[in-house]
Amino acid sequence: MRPIFSLALLVAAPALALAQANVPAPGAETSVPPPPAQAQPKPEAPSAPTSRPEPVVPQEAPEEAPESDTAAEAPAPASPEEAPVVAEPQPTQPDAPATPEDAPVLAAEAPRTTEAQQQRLVHGAPLYDPNVSVHIVQKKRFADEGHHEFAFFPATVQVNGKYTNHAGSALQYIYHLQENFAFQLMGQYNWYSNESDFNLELIDKVREQAQAASSLLLVWGAQAGVEVTPLYGKFAFLNDSLAQFSVVLSGGAGVGSTRHLIRPEVANEVDGERFTVPARFGDTGTKFLGSVGGGFRLQFGENYALRMEVRDLIYTARVDKVDGCNLADFEALEAARAGNQDFATLQLSGSCKYEKFDGVDPKTKKNYREDIILGRDLVAEPSSDVLNNISFYAGFSILF
Repeated sequence: MRPIFSLALLVAAPALALAQANVPAPGAETSVPPPPAQAQPKPEAPSAPTSRPEPVVPQEAPEEAPESDTAAEAPAPASPEEAPVVAEPQPTQPDAPATPEDAPVLAAEAPRTTEAQQQRLVHGAPLYDPNVSVHIVQKKRFADEGHHEFAFFPATVQVNGKYTNHAGSALQYIYHLQENFAFQLMGQYNWYSNESDFNLELIDKVREQAQAASSLLLVWGAQAGVEVTPLYGKFAFLNDSLAQFSVVLSGGAGVGSTRHLIRPEVANEVDGERFTVPARFGDTGTKFLGSVGGGFRLQFGENYALRMEVRDLIYTARVDKVDGCNLADFEALEAARAGNQDFATLQLSGSCKYEKFDGVDPKTKKNYREDIILGRDLVAEPSSDVLNNISFYAGFSILF
């Protein structure tokens, strides 16, 4: 009986020590581990309910009680200094809007800074970095779509004059169907068209000249085509003024009237009197005309622009008729001239304008029948070619 009573006192001693220290016993709802096991002092025997004296426990060491599984698994209680501190949750403000991390830093909200994190924009671009340039693409100041444009070129000058020289004027109408695409109609008249000085020198000195197809002259042309604007921009001038420029490319097709030199300017002496006879040209008919070109348009304000372009006028050149007369007509005219026969009685083609080779000029006393042999030489050996008339166009335009 005494060993059992001693064992009961040994088991109840920790509970009594915890109750005296006012430390709550560890349980399932606390995470504080129990302190490590120490040598337990000898417990005092509880007072007996009766006056019976307490039994005296012998001084010999008590028998070691077998460790139960419950005591082995129970963690030792920890001291208050070693207990983990659990942070209490802070109350949140539901009305405050959430600010993203990459929100831009506005100049009005924060001063200039050199910190990289505060320089970030929405997409990571630095806001105050002096080594970074911000490029802005803007629309054109004045839109072209749906607008009409009339362009006048008072000066068109041929720049590749090997056998021919041309100078004239042109008028162009442009309808801008889209911002970078337009339809155009163009008419051109060359108020000066003549063979080059090199070719005239050959005629004067060695009685030779380039083939008729290589020296065909363009009198006027009319064509329709398109115009595109692949590049445009603007620049500043006079400090506070802006001009809008654009690069234009054009192409078109149409018809053109041609002529050829029959006789250059000559001196005619009749009865001791000397006259200067102007050059004589013969009509060679209409030919197919095409053009390709490019240039530069400089716009001032909304309604006015300057234009500078280079165009290559391409036209077919085949000379088989002069003033509508073919080789057979010229042979009949030459035979009638030798026999002093009236040209009206000849059987000529319907297109032959024999009147231009008949009669005497009252001013210069020049007999036009002398030009029949020159016209015959032009069509005696028919030639064909494709000519390139590269010209420079300078003018202005009005938009509305």
